[in-house]
Amino acid sequence: MPKQKVEPGSQAAAPEFKITVTDKGPYLVYGQPPLATQHIVANEMGESWQFEEGRHFSTENEPTSLCRCGASKNKPYCDGSHHSHKWKPKLTARAEALLDDVEITSGDAVTLTDNPQYCVFARFCDAGGGVWAATETSFDDTARRQAIRQASMCPSGRLMIWGNGSDLPFERKYEPSLGLIEDDALHVSGGLWVRGGIRISREDGTSYEIRNRTVLCRCGESANKPYCDGSHASMRWRDELEKEIEREEELV
Repeated sequence: MPKQKVEPGSQAAAPEFKITVTDKGPYLVYGQPPLATQHIVANEMGESWQFEEGRHFSTENEPTSLCRCGASKNKPYCDGSHHSHKWKPKLTARAEALLDDVEITSGDAVTLTDNPQYCVFARFCDAGGGVWAATETSFDDTARRQAIRQASMCPSGRLMIWGNGSDLPFERKYEPSLGLIEDDALHVSGGLWVRGGIRISREDGTSYEIRNRTVLCRCGESANKPYCDGSHASMRWRDELEKEIEREEELV
């Protein structure tokens, strides 16, 4: 089996951690990585600023089947709805590495790489005038720190930032784990945040690039499957996990 490509700045997780993207059904998760909701929290200006961990879900089943079509009545788990739900399961993402097709913004201290097709509309990049402006003015230490923080907060890895002259980007350290992104400001639910170099492959064994951070589609509407492309925001998709909590609290 050919060795999977590893994105610069990333490190492959232990072999037991892996996700298989089935052709017409769910994500099959192996290795029992932690799974929890990750809420986008805004700062005092209303800008996306940080993630706050919420409710935890079990991944004890080996594998654990997570919904990919967006229609399960038992989210985040698959309940077989993909068999009857009208959706387009085709995996359309190109095999090329994310960094093979990027736009570059250069500054005196750092350089930003940007692959817009991986935008998941989390909007961490917009705070404080935007990561692009901060990169261009990175001769200023405050702007440099802002650019590094914002690019590193991008859950999908669309944005990566590099010290000038460095072969490795600035990357946060993540343990192998999964997050269910919840965008409370927009009242929508986002993709499956895959962290810590978990291997992702198709049913036929075709492997995707190993990344420290990436986001897989949960709404079933992305045009860049298996990756999220922000379609959940335009279609106002909700996983209804919060309503489930409210129902449980009413029963207590």
